[in-house]
Amino acid sequence: MSIGETPAPVTLQDVLHGIPIAAFAGDKKTVVSALRTDSRRVGRGDLFLAMPGTRTSGERFIVEAVSRGAAAVLSGGEIPPRPQVAWARAEDMPSAAAAAARNFFQHPERDLRAVGVTGTNGKTTVSTLLRHLLGWGAGGGAGGTGVTGGIDDAAGGEKWGLIGTVRYELGGRELPAHRTTPDAVEFTDLLAQMRDAGCAGFVAEISSHAIAQRRVDGLAFEALAFTNLSRDHIDYHGDMEAYFGVKASAFLGTAAPPPAHAVINADDAHGRRLLALLPPAVRAHSFGLAEDADVRAENIVLEAGRSRFRVLWPEGAGEVSTTLPGHYNVSNVLCALALARALGRDIGALLPRVSGFGGVAGRMERVAPDLPFQIFVDYAHTDDALRNALEMLRAITKGRLLLVFGCGGDRDRGKRPKMMAAAQEFADFAWATADNPRKEPQEQIFDDMRAGITAPEKVMFIEDRRHAIAAALDAADTGDTLLIAGKGHEATQEFADVTVPFDDRLVTRELLALRRQRTHVQSA
Repeated sequence: MSIGETPAPVTLQDVLHGIPIAAFAGDKKTVVSALRTDSRRVGRGDLFLAMPGTRTSGERFIVEAVSRGAAAVLSGGEIPPRPQVAWARAEDMPSAAAAAARNFFQHPERDLRAVGVTGTNGKTTVSTLLRHLLGWGAGGGAGGTGVTGGIDDAAGGEKWGLIGTVRYELGGRELPAHRTTPDAVEFTDLLAQMRDAGCAGFVAEISSHAIAQRRVDGLAFEALAFTNLSRDHIDYHGDMEAYFGVKASAFLGTAAPPPAHAVINADDAHGRRLLALLPPAVRAHSFGLAEDADVRAENIVLEAGRSRFRVLWPEGAGEVSTTLPGHYNVSNVLCALALARALGRDIGALLPRVSGFGGVAGRMERVAPDLPFQIFVDYAHTDDALRNALEMLRAITKGRLLLVFGCGGDRDRGKRPKMMAAAQEFADFAWATADNPRKEPQEQIFDDMRAGITAPEKVMFIEDRRHAIAAALDAADTGDTLLIAGKGHEATQEFADVTVPFDDRLVTRELLALRRQRTHVQSA
């Protein structure tokens, strides 16, 4: 079954059930074969949802959708005189689209326990670890130690789905993710597939864009976590206060019922604010290093490739050993455990399973471990995430700490000098390069980054990302650590008019193979 389709015939009246409709024209008994938000994918018998957008509006593509065979239209704009197809005008289009999707797919959310994770950093690690702890994927990848990047073997327990930045897990079937939180139609379709596969629930990363654009309107979360808040997406939200307001709205019942349980980082200043704002009906669960956190850590020992600490919670205490490195991953583990506790699980029984979690693809993933120096690929693309990653690696590096990083185009320009400042503070040398330039000139991105330079002798600008990685590999020596940051799991690079294959991990392995070939030829 492809995205947006259902095996059972549904009428337009069924789809619009319970939705406030301002005007209607046509036959409500019109059969709807699929829901589409992209006019290019419309087929005969589909209902086209003309969604509002930040750069354009679905209203502009209604004529195209009808020409492609749409049987009906749902929009927020006026219905034209004598429309060719059945047409409904919604009072609130984002809310209507989410409700229409739930009606069309026969309310899969009613059969699934819903868990969400939001925040600037850590969403992917927390959500993937929680799914591992809840049962499905307890094998933790190959031998329980490899990076989690595909369908894991279940080792008892419940089957849970996952919607996130890296992939969508649907209960035995995996899809590559193209967006952290899909639109309402695709999101609900994924839930329907989880329901049909026998999942007990799902864990979803909830981005600030998804909250602002109301992609999960009306969805009641049993538990919702807040990991942290640092500068990101300011190009979209305007400022940090607005960014926080969007995140907070998911907990306050603005466009959906507030979660039954809120799991919040007590070490984060914005988390503290959020704890004070929670409605009385929401049960708060805090986590962190703070002494008043419900789930907290102490006696933290950070080693190369491993973290050990003691976890304390109201019902008990226990020891944790994990391959997830750094203080920020201690926070991620605490968040996942606090979520599991909010869902009624015994933290003590889950602690041994934390050690079997191999991590997430592209999240501090080690590449070519057989070298005399270490190479890590990480998704860090904010100044806070980059600072945390470098600070963690500095603690386990005997030699120099080297860095390859860039800043995305057509995104928040204000974080670029901050990322450079983090690189200057913690890295012994950095190669600044292209990330995803998109439609912005790379030199403009570099100019913004240069504003954060305090030690020009510690940075080199190389526009071609492959060349930058090659230069860093050539410079690396015994005992050094190289971090290639910004893209993580991503397998492509976005330019103005083209998206090309580019995976930092594969490129690094290819360059290392070429270097070994050169060394072999020279020694022959």
